[in-house]
Amino acid sequence: MGSVSGEGRDRIRGRGRIDCDVLVVGGGIVGLSTAYALSRLAPGTRVVVLEKESGPAMHQTGRNSGVIHSGIYYRPGSLKARFAVSGAAEMVKFCAEHGIAHEVTGKLIVATGRDELPRLHALVQRGRENGIPVRELGPAQITEYEPEVQGLAAIHVGTTGIVDYGQVARQLAESSGAEIVYGGAVDLIARRASGIAVRTSAGVVVRARVLVNCAGLQCDRVARLAGDDPGMRIVPFRGEYYDLARPELVRGLVYPVPDPAFPFLGVHLTRGIGGGVHVGPNAVPALAREGYGWGVVRPRDLADELAWPGSWRMAARHWRYGAGEIHRSLSKAAFTEAVRRLLPGVSGADLVASGAGVRAQAVLRDGTLVDDFLIREGLRAVHVLNAPSPAATASLPIGREIARRALTTLRTA
Repeated sequence: MGSVSGEGRDRIRGRGRIDCDVLVVGGGIVGLSTAYALSRLAPGTRVVVLEKESGPAMHQTGRNSGVIHSGIYYRPGSLKARFAVSGAAEMVKFCAEHGIAHEVTGKLIVATGRDELPRLHALVQRGRENGIPVRELGPAQITEYEPEVQGLAAIHVGTTGIVDYGQVARQLAESSGAEIVYGGAVDLIARRASGIAVRTSAGVVVRARVLVNCAGLQCDRVARLAGDDPGMRIVPFRGEYYDLARPELVRGLVYPVPDPAFPFLGVHLTRGIGGGVHVGPNAVPALAREGYGWGVVRPRDLADELAWPGSWRMAARHWRYGAGEIHRSLSKAAFTEAVRRLLPGVSGADLVASGAGVRAQAVLRDGTLVDDFLIREGLRAVHVLNAPSPAATASLPIGREIARRALTTLRTA
């Protein structure tokens, strides 16, 4: 990544000043896992976490479906595959050690059309390459697991589970030993000979030897504030959920066969820790980076998205897919029909509107949707530029990887 020296180095003044070795920007599960890893890899390292909200896990971490993913979907050898497979096992162990409610439920991935069968068989092979136990099922065996679900074939993945990632994030914050400062967004970053100085909108100034950018939906902006060209932009996609009014229709987790051309898994059914069943999410372009409904429009966010050439190239390439997602967002009947492919007995009356999340999707200049975790380094900085699902599942090994890079930078700074 290219970098420039911090302009405005004389303008960084604030009402409070904190000195540390490593500053982590972002109090979601990836930032907090990084702080947690730093405390274990290098005890005594002074770590500060800046989070602009009033508490941790307010965005992607706290607004997902709570699935501990197995890693079956991801290209063998990719960071997603490696970290999801190991991260799932680590997440279960972490939850057990800290008394966090979780369950290893397993899940079904169900083919409902003949055109999906080759992709289902490819997933079987991919799962085996990733070291994941997979069982192939016929129609009669599907109903043994899920009596109300119908399909031509399915696979059962036994290592999938469920958890409340907000609770995990809070435990990571408590266990990290880091100083966590809430309630101020980063608005100025300056590089100095001795390190990096950061100011927040609340007037807090933090001086650090190394900056770690885990800002999620704002990560590209933080990179640019630091003087680094991230080579991508965040394009936000909102995922909308319904709750199933008759949760007894679903025993566990049921997924469709995903389209490998997109980094989205499609509308699925998830029985959560509390016993309710989430239905969704879809994936529609959001009109704000934190736009959890069609009524939330932020001109700056929209302008950033429209000014990025990759947004137009992505739209030209995938407009049919996007149009279908928007149609299912605006039409409950269309959404219901998508669900009925998996769960024929469901009706529109069974779907009760629930919350939404926004996925921070990195898009390259040529319109490519980045399909792996993306971590880049600048001068005295480590930037996490693409960490959507399965980042929560993989957060413990991702945190260690980021921490190792930060510590290497710290030793050479």
